[in-house]
Amino acid sequence: MLEAFENRCEIPMALPDDFLPLDDIPEPLRAPLAHAHDRLASSLEQADNLADLNGSDSPLEDWLALSDERRRQLAHVLAVSTFAGETLMRYPEWLLHLDATGELDSTPSAETLRDWLDERLEAAEDEEALHGAIRRFRRARMLGIVWRDLTRPPGIDMWQTSGAVSRLAETCLEGALTWLEAHFAPRWGRPALRRDGSEQRLVVLGMGKLGAGELNLSSDIDLIFGYPEKAETEGGRKSLEHQEYFTKIGQKLITALDAVTADGFAFRVDMRLRPLGDGGPLVGNFSSLASYYQDQGREWERYAMLKARPVAGDRDAGAELLSSLRPFVYRKYLDFGAIESLRELKSMINREVRRKGMQGNIKLGPGGIREVEFVVQAFQLIRGGRDTELQVTSLKSALERLPELGLLPQEVVDELMPDYVFLRDLEHVLQALEDRQTQTLPEDDIDRERVALAFEMEDWPAVMARLDEVRERVRRHFDAVIAEPEEEVEETDDADQASGAVGLEEWRALWRGELEEDEARELVEEAGLTEPDEALRRLRALRQSRQVQAMQRVGFERLEALMPLLLDAVTASETPDIALERVLPLVEAVLRRTAYLALLRENPDALGHLMKLCSASPWIAAQLARHPILLDELLTPETLYTPADKERLADELRQALGRLPEDDEEAQLEALRVFKHAQVLHVAASDIAGTRHLMKVSDYLTYIAEVVLEEVLAMAWKHLTRKHGFPERREEGRCGGEPEFLVVGYGKLGGIELGYSSDLDLVFLHDGANQGTTDGQRPIDNAVFFTRLGQRIIHLLTAVTPAGSLYEVDMRLRPSGNSGLLVSTLSAFADYQREQAWTWEHQALVRARVVAGHPRLAERFDAIRGEILGRERDLEALREEVVKMRHKMRDHLGSKSQGDDFDLKHDPGGMVDIEFLCQFAVLSMAHDSPELLAYSDNIRILETLEATDRLPSRDCQRLREAYLACRTAAHRAALTGGAGRGHNDDFQAHREAVIELWQRLLAPQGH
Repeated sequence: MLEAFENRCEIPMALPDDFLPLDDIPEPLRAPLAHAHDRLASSLEQADNLADLNGSDSPLEDWLALSDERRRQLAHVLAVSTFAGETLMRYPEWLLHLDATGELDSTPSAETLRDWLDERLEAAEDEEALHGAIRRFRRARMLGIVWRDLTRPPGIDMWQTSGAVSRLAETCLEGALTWLEAHFAPRWGRPALRRDGSEQRLVVLGMGKLGAGELNLSSDIDLIFGYPEKAETEGGRKSLEHQEYFTKIGQKLITALDAVTADGFAFRVDMRLRPLGDGGPLVGNFSSLASYYQDQGREWERYAMLKARPVAGDRDAGAELLSSLRPFVYRKYLDFGAIESLRELKSMINREVRRKGMQGNIKLGPGGIREVEFVVQAFQLIRGGRDTELQVTSLKSALERLPELGLLPQEVVDELMPDYVFLRDLEHVLQALEDRQTQTLPEDDIDRERVALAFEMEDWPAVMARLDEVRERVRRHFDAVIAEPEEEVEETDDADQASGAVGLEEWRALWRGELEEDEARELVEEAGLTEPDEALRRLRALRQSRQVQAMQRVGFERLEALMPLLLDAVTASETPDIALERVLPLVEAVLRRTAYLALLRENPDALGHLMKLCSASPWIAAQLARHPILLDELLTPETLYTPADKERLADELRQALGRLPEDDEEAQLEALRVFKHAQVLHVAASDIAGTRHLMKVSDYLTYIAEVVLEEVLAMAWKHLTRKHGFPERREEGRCGGEPEFLVVGYGKLGGIELGYSSDLDLVFLHDGANQGTTDGQRPIDNAVFFTRLGQRIIHLLTAVTPAGSLYEVDMRLRPSGNSGLLVSTLSAFADYQREQAWTWEHQALVRARVVAGHPRLAERFDAIRGEILGRERDLEALREEVVKMRHKMRDHLGSKSQGDDFDLKHDPGGMVDIEFLCQFAVLSMAHDSPELLAYSDNIRILETLEATDRLPSRDCQRLREAYLACRTAAHRAALTGGAGRGHNDDFQAHREAVIELWQRLLAPQGH
């Protein structure tokens, strides 16, 4: 050994003065870099001497062998990061190790990190050794992270850096926890098993940026501890209650990372986000945690829980805990009340920034990191319960999904994302200087030069110019989402002041009753209301109502904030008196669900759409008051006035249900109803706006019913087959996963002529074996299976949930009516139609078609329908039956007295006469003109009669015009709340045309 030392001393080795290339280093940083070089040289010399004494390899020799590129990177890193320099001076061999393992160029995997740490912890015999091993491990990994962040090898960016720090923190947490559990097991034992037999461990939830997987270089880690169930530990010298055991383990875990030793610390641990903060227990069981958040959870805790993620311990149990807390974090409705909380939190931060002079803080200051986070988290809190794609902890993932959901324009995200990355990169550079938790811009000239070098910018002014641009954009986008809505309205009002428009302050004074009676009346008249006394009476009645007086503080404040905006929108509408009359019941309906008050207050444009729709239609006003969740639809006018076609409807419904647990039938039923009501509202809005022809309105309403029926059939089939298995087919084999069942629509559904409040005339058919049974664990007869399937479908359609029901269902058109079986086989249906059906049942069959079910069975139904309707009939007998049924209906449903108006549907010359004419034509002519069997709707039947020359073109045209006129009037009456009646003068020509053709075709004998 001595000989080797002497041999090496013959050629003295040292770090040459030109070891670090200075070409890329600004002049002000060269002196500090030279000082770092000298200290490194001294450290390497000591390490080299020690290696000689130990007979080990010389680190200096390996340093001298570093490539030119690695030396250039080293100069860059040392010039920027004091932390990196101090680490290498203390542990010069680490650079060689990081270089050899590739850690200077790429991020180690989570598995690799675990293996490296486990290897070090195996040798730790006590807590002091544990602390030392973890701290040295963390420091070595941070050296690699800082090196990669400052040199940016291919594939490394801000997200990679923050992800690497997060994985390092998780690795240290898991490694320390596992070591502590094993180390204290002989003394305290292990937790008892859960009731389901699974093991219990501490659950460590990472909050904030750790939960997001986006830690900064020198971040605290925010944690919450939990455990599944109460019990006592087993197998140790002393048995402990779980609460005590997990508290002790949690305390040890915090010390393992947070305590400052000769090796520094690993991660600062912050536990203040746990229930009750520093005053609460360190650890809580799942039951107590769930109770706390349900009963006492505050808005800021919802905000904090957005990023909660299991990061160590029992991660599966952690996911179970977070699943139970999801309803607390994400509301089922659009929660615009959350934006008020974020606004208040931001105001508090702003006050703190001003008080402490923190304008240079790139996290909390204007246009800083926190404002980008607020933009994203506002959408998560408001919409995450409905748009479950936003239930992610990562800001990057959530921000990327906002354009897909139509919540932010893509161009806004394209600005926010790189601006956020720049701010986070700057944050990382500031922290890399000293490994210190800071977001404050440096005032020291040398540190400013370091930051400019890290960004490869010319100088500090260039950095600030870029930062100012970024902050200005961030602040603009932040204001667009978070700013007070009154600001936008007041800007509009300011522009209107010259025309005498009433401002928000005046409306606020009116609502609060601060004006004298004469002043109030004059104000309302000036705003354009023609019945000021009635308007003031309505407002006074609402304000003094028992419901308003009983409101809690938060709700009352929301109402106070909304009413000036609402009154401003009322007077901006074309018919302010009608708008006020119809919108106040809606306000009254949502007084106890104040999130909707927040929704309207936060979206002034939605108030404008609300006034437009309520003024035009009391039916829409009533729907919105009955189902306030539909107010959400006012937020997206591009879809509000544009109903979806059938393909898009099916896709939207599939997505809505796909976000829900498959076994949560209650949630699925609610989602179905909200979907149906929302889509019908879209149709009504487009109808009012005049963007849809009458035929298209009925088409869209029918598409909605068909899509709902298809989904309801699928849900019912899954429910029954899960319980009982699959039934046997009539022919060999069993039914498969696709429902082998038919839902046949009659009446308006079959005729593609649904109205806004139409019920569904349905018939259920199947093709199962008469004597078969199902093949499940609880087998039942085929007939029972299909009957229960029909009952299930009716239940799903008619059951009442908070969002109401889907449709009323009428099954009286099935074979033998109410006395017949609920569900028939196709063959029994065919036999009935051939041998027992009345003429009026064949008339009904004209308007029948399959609306949901198996394609193969649908073909068989169409063949049966074609056979029955295509029979040659005795013309006189048919005419007599049709006329008799028509007279019977008219006597029962038509008007009893003659006046200036008539019943659009049932009186002579109305819609039913035209329907009967079409049905008579099909039944009497289809045997010669099978083209008449193709369609079930009256308009296309009339077009076919014209195309086949079975009726003169003029007659067909006049019948179509009359039918469309009556249906248009009926639709309009449904929307405007009028009776389904038309004025004789308006419909005289149409009625005469219908009555004339009726006489010619159906009453040649004088009927």
